[in-house]
Amino acid sequence: MKILIVDDEELARARLLRMLNTLNQSDIIQATNANEAIEAIKKEKFDVVFLDINMPQTSGLELAYELKYFDESISIIFQTAYEEHALKAFDIGAVGYLVKPYSLEQVKQALERINVKKKDDVELRILSKIGENYLLLKPEEIYYVKADLSEVILRSAKGFSYYPQKISDLEKRFQIHKFVQIHRSYLINIDEIKEIETIEQSKLRFKFRNCSDIIESSKDGAKAFREKFSV
Repeated sequence: MKILIVDDEELARARLLRMLNTLNQSDIIQATNANEAIEAIKKEKFDVVFLDINMPQTSGLELAYELKYFDESISIIFQTAYEEHALKAFDIGAVGYLVKPYSLEQVKQALERINVKKKDDVELRILSKIGENYLLLKPEEIYYVKADLSEVILRSAKGFSYYPQKISDLEKRFQIHKFVQIHRSYLINIDEIKEIETIEQSKLRFKFRNCSDIIESSKDGAKAFREKFSV
């Protein structure tokens, strides 16, 4: 398990590091502020972040949204001297909330919850960004996905939002959620298709049930779609 500790207090980081080492966790990176944490998560894939809430400049609660934006699968365990933020923490999707000074057993239980969650969590959620705000979308809420350089644009009833992943990677994750690729730049939700029209070069034009957007396939995309659904 790869772990990131984010805390501006050196003694708190050292204490947690000792506990994690006692629990046979050794693949651990430390960050003292939000900037260091974001740089770390850009470079490496983490399973869990132990995140202090009360930090200067950017709070742990604010940082949690940023970390989830870069990797929505990451598990967050908040640590703080105060209990008052617990409700907000779990709204963000935290799997643990440790009130300082916490015990070794509490850290162990928090890590065990992560293992259980990874086994049981079959509902995919996509944390995308719209302006300065975030959307937590279920795949079925997305009408289509459009490639945009190294990220994608998600079209839902809430508008257009951005997600930092290539369309080729997202296509693999969305296969079980009834999405098909009809163009190298487009994935569409087949449950949202209202009408399909054949256009020039045997390409297909798609209209959607819940939005007025129109998407056209590539020639190869149309062929693959016909073969898949025997159109």
